[in-house]
Amino acid sequence: MTDYDEAGAVRPSTLAWVSRHLEAGERIVGIEVLRGGITAEMRRLTIGTREGGTRDLVLRSFVDPFHGERAEDWLHREAGALTRLAGTGVPAPRLVAVDPTAAQCAYPSLLMTHVAGRTVLDDEGLPTRLPLLARQLVAIHALRPAERPREYVTLTTADTVVVPKGADAAVWGAAVDVIRKPAPPCAGRFLHRDFQPGNVLFDAPPPESADLRITGVVDWAAASWGPADLDVAHCSTNLALLHGPAWGLRFAEAYEEAGGVLAATAGERLYWQVRDGLACSEEVRQVARPWREAGRRELTTRVVEERLDAYVTALMDAPG
Repeated sequence: MTDYDEAGAVRPSTLAWVSRHLEAGERIVGIEVLRGGITAEMRRLTIGTREGGTRDLVLRSFVDPFHGERAEDWLHREAGALTRLAGTGVPAPRLVAVDPTAAQCAYPSLLMTHVAGRTVLDDEGLPTRLPLLARQLVAIHALRPAERPREYVTLTTADTVVVPKGADAAVWGAAVDVIRKPAPPCAGRFLHRDFQPGNVLFDAPPPESADLRITGVVDWAAASWGPADLDVAHCSTNLALLHGPAWGLRFAEAYEEAGGVLAATAGERLYWQVRDGLACSEEVRQVARPWREAGRRELTTRVVEERLDAYVTALMDAPG
């Protein structure tokens, strides 16, 4: 009898669905929970091959009812993105199967290949990783798929922003006024829409090694078509919260140094930077939790709120 780690968390109907998409003679021999996700549960499935070896797949399932309401849309997007990325050189998983409406699985699910590597969220080695992140994002934005993903969506409004406790009301009021304006015109690019350190995998050398490289970019559920500034702003906000506001400000420069092109004027760039920072104000608690689970225990909700306040203030104080 096969002994699965954490097997009880995966329903028999889902396991049967996975098994139908394996090669002849293969079977599931192990299941491991992957930590760090916010919207979906992730499992690494070890597959025993006919030749006696193993290979790994990843199962993403939307179990939580709140996120399950959007699961069909997200899974269609991710399946489409992984299909478009196949053969492009961007190190992304390959799609194996998808059941966006839970027609066969217990929950809406997607099955994909496993990409080797690990997320690196520590401060150590960040100067080495930053240009790698920038170059990878430039490569993603350079893609011109025959079929574009759907247009980007931004949900944050002036009325949904959550001002951190103790923040300067005047500064945040000015920031909110920035996003009251219409979005600047922009050239469209292929966007990841959640490109940040938690979704980028690196190989195993020491963090400051010159041989460090990116092995994978994961979580394409929000892939869209829109301004490059959106992806840059999102990664900048995450860097600011993980490592301090100065690193968030630095990422846009690194992106341009890597050959990326941002909006033409400082005001247009500020719009996207502020929009993403304010969007994060609504979900600080959700953002901070997986970082603590990954070992950054000092990143309490309050610490992340303070960094967000400092970052938004720095954006509003920047020349131009």
